[in-house]
Amino acid sequence: MSVAIITGSSGLVGSEAVHHFASLGLDVVGIDNGMRARFFGESASTNWMTGRLKSEVRGFRHYSSDIRDTAQIDRIFEEYGSTIEVVIHAAAQPSHDWAAGDPFTDFTVNANGTSTMLEATRRFAPEAVFIYMSTNKVYGDRPNELPLIEQDRRWEIDPRHEYAGGIPETMSIDGTLHSLFGASKVAADVLVQEYGRYFGMKTACFRGGCLTGPNHSGTMLHGFLAYLMKCAVTGTPYTIYGYKAKQVRDNIHAADLVRAFEQVFRNPRSGEVYNIGGGRYSNCSMQEAIALCEQITENRFDWKYVDQNRRGDHIWWISDLSRFQSHYPGWKITYDVPQILNEIYELNVERWRELCVS
Repeated sequence: MSVAIITGSSGLVGSEAVHHFASLGLDVVGIDNGMRARFFGESASTNWMTGRLKSEVRGFRHYSSDIRDTAQIDRIFEEYGSTIEVVIHAAAQPSHDWAAGDPFTDFTVNANGTSTMLEATRRFAPEAVFIYMSTNKVYGDRPNELPLIEQDRRWEIDPRHEYAGGIPETMSIDGTLHSLFGASKVAADVLVQEYGRYFGMKTACFRGGCLTGPNHSGTMLHGFLAYLMKCAVTGTPYTIYGYKAKQVRDNIHAADLVRAFEQVFRNPRSGEVYNIGGGRYSNCSMQEAIALCEQITENRFDWKYVDQNRRGDHIWWISDLSRFQSHYPGWKITYDVPQILNEIYELNVERWRELCVS
């Protein structure tokens, strides 16, 4: 028996990983206690996905455990022991807006929870590959110092700049405004690296841009493209904060991300860090995304603009994928933003319309 343990298993990345690693023949153990509903309300609940995984994935076992509870996590790891081949740690408090209202919970979930998962892996499955879903927020607002040029519907970097192809892992994380969320993720990110370097464990940090896909329970504070499309379908008003609504994000489909996890699983290294996102292949500005939503839904998008940007928010982020691709040349992005938005629409439109009726 070969086991994959996946935290946040009912979330966007976790659920995609459950399906993918089960398809590779691994027995999948999911850990998810449904805290997303506590963070963002019942509309963001992932309970629907938990039920789907139980019914669709053969042999899937679900534990409603808190990753901060060392006794619960240790019991799970002790049960499976050396049969654990990979741990995908995707559980998190994912919003820098939410973190500002409850920094303690944010830190304990993101930093302490990661410490619990790492130590359980070291004690009970030290040969397992440990993959951590980090964030580009570890760089704080440093990207806002880049030389940006205002275009008609987006900000764009000066094409002569060394980061014109995307932001690399060498960008400093020091001396910037991170947000409380960014700080808690930095702590976890560095800890994952250290378990790789100090203990020789097979660890990797993926510093994600915008992660997306049709299984995202998008909400106002988290889940950019999914929530944008939901608003377009349901007529829900949307507020854009700052940067003339031209801020740019790269967007990676969860399926492309999980295929990157598989590459690391099959050929692991120790203490690695990778910026991961849609890169130059899959990115958009806020204005461009709204135009695509209107085109797909044939609805006029109801939005308003507030000139004050969210504190610490990035103006422009596109990931440089070259480091990961140099280590794993067989991997590439397959989804672009129009494909992603069309899939989000097609797989959710009926469910969202039913919510409007009810």
